[in-house]
Amino acid sequence: MNYFEDVEIGLSAVLGSHTFTREEIIAFASVYDPQPFHVDEEAARRSPFGALCASGWHTAATWMKCLMDYQARTLAEGKPVRAAGASPGFRNMRWLKPVYAGDTITYTSEVTEKTASRSKPEWGVVRSHNTGTNQHGDLVFDFEGAVLVRRRNV
Repeated sequence: MNYFEDVEIGLSAVLGSHTFTREEIIAFASVYDPQPFHVDEEAARRSPFGALCASGWHTAATWMKCLMDYQARTLAEGKPVRAAGASPGFRNMRWLKPVYAGDTITYTSEVTEKTASRSKPEWGVVRSHNTGTNQHGDLVFDFEGAVLVRRRNV
């Protein structure tokens, strides 16, 4: 396991990529975000987006799926994974450009800060800048994340 003390500011990882299909955009939005431009192609054409696009929540959930897949791959390769706990939350989540059917989004995470927890001395807080970039190199999604990481020396 990588502990709080092992985490390096500036460490960056490509978590993975995902291609959003028409079918999955509609399926996700039908359950979680049934706005017309996510579930109806004709309504989407008449919207400011001009075409069917993924829910921002879909892009965020896919980031989480890529993170979990990345951690599973890392473990399978015998490499250490952070001794992480729950997240105390996110800040500044932004959906900067629409994600259309057929777009492939590549998700990355870069450690930006770490702080020992005052209230839970056995944990530290690791903050990261997380992004989603489409196949054209356009930033479509980003947020600042935080996760609790166990400290080795407490």
